[in-house]
Formats: sequence, structure tokens, C-alpha cells
Amino acid sequence: MKKELLKEKLKKDFPNLDEGIGAKPKFAAFSGKLFGVIKFILGVCLLPFIYTATTAFLGEFSQIETSLQNYFWYGISSFLVIYLFIWEPTVIYAKGQRILEVIFTFFRPLVRVAPFLLPIYFIILMVAYGLVSFFNQSAEARDFFVFLFGFSMAFHLVFSAKSLRTRQEDFLKANYIFGFSFLYLVNLMLLSFLFSFIFEKFSFVHFSNLSYQAAGGIFNSVFNQLFVPK
Repeated sequence: MKKELLKEKLKKDFPNLDEGIGAKPKFAAFSGKLFGVIKFILGVCLLPFIYTATTAFLGEFSQIETSLQNYFWYGISSFLVIYLFIWEPTVIYAKGQRILEVIFTFFRPLVRVAPFLLPIYFIILMVAYGLVSFFNQSAEARDFFVFLFGFSMAFHLVFSAKSLRTRQEDFLKANYIFGFSFLYLVNLMLLSFLFSFIFEKFSFVHFSNLSYQAAGGIFNSVFNQLFVPK
């Protein structure tokens, strides 16, 4: 009874109170859509970098031994066959995300981003390869790890893309386009950085410069076509 009397008194003293309360959800919805548009634009802007980084990576990767290239592609193909026709290792992916959440508990913003951005199993394999290489530098061990690198990277990209794609309230698919574009670039840079240490003919510096220069050329061409009078 007291609550009803208090509500009536508030309505009488502040007649515009309900309108102010109703405006908050509307503003939140508008700001969410505006932020979605911004992320969509940024995601589109990242697409040239995806193309140039992928091209640069393949160019550098083609310089190493063909057999090692094959082991990497075998790893990717093996995961896709398992994922599409045998079993979706969702539980393993969820446990990997949980590990990253525990690691980054001290910094709350990274708790939400790190599980999607960082390939935990790939990073574990990187550390394992570094330890094993001290004791065993045989070609067989290197081939085995290159296979696992391809497998784990495909594992992370596929499940991260799936997680982003199934998010609710994704206006214009902005979270998916921007999020996956960004994590793809970060993971490709991480993979290239690792390969620059494993393979003498793979240059991370050349990969980075070529990606940046080619993307800059694309943006320059688009700008000239749209804004520079002929």
C-alpha cells in the first residue's frame, strides 16, 4: 500500500518521470545501433588488410620446403574433416576459453575478448615446440608440430567464427564482420611470427611490410576513384 501511495506521489510531483524512464531504453537501442554501424564500417575497412595479409602470408609460406607446406595444409584439412564429418570438439574449445578467462581474470576487459582473440592451444603448442626443439631437432618432430599448428589454428578460427556468428542482437552483423576480421589478422600475424623463427626463408618483416603497402595501395586507389577529380 505504501509503495502505491509513493508511486502516485512521484507521478504527481514529477509528471514527466515516466517519459524520462522510457527514453533510456530508446537511447540505449539507438546508441547500440550507431555503434553497430561504426563496427560494420571498421570491419569493411579491415577487408583489404585480410586480402593483402593472406596474400603476403602465402607468398612467404611458398618459399619454404614443399613437404613442410603439405604438413601444415594436412593439419588444416584433418581438422575440417573431423569437424564436418565426425565430431565437433565444442567441449575442448570451451575448456580452452575457460583457461584464458582464468588467466585474464585480473584484467576484466580482456576476459571477454581474449577467448575469441587468442588461440590458446596454438600458443601451448608454440611453447611445447620451443621446449622440444632444445632436445629434439629432428625433421620428424618439426613436421609433427607443423601439422599440429595447422590443425590448432583451423580449430580456433572455425570455432571463434561460429561463436561470433551466433551472437544475438548483432546489428548489420557488425560483431561478426569486425570481430572475425580483427581476430583473423591477429592470428595470421601470430602464425607468421612463429614461422619466422622456425623457417629461415619465412620473413615476418617482409610479410608485414608487404601487407601494409599492398593495403595502402588499395585504399589509395579507392580514395582516388571516389574523391579525386579526373
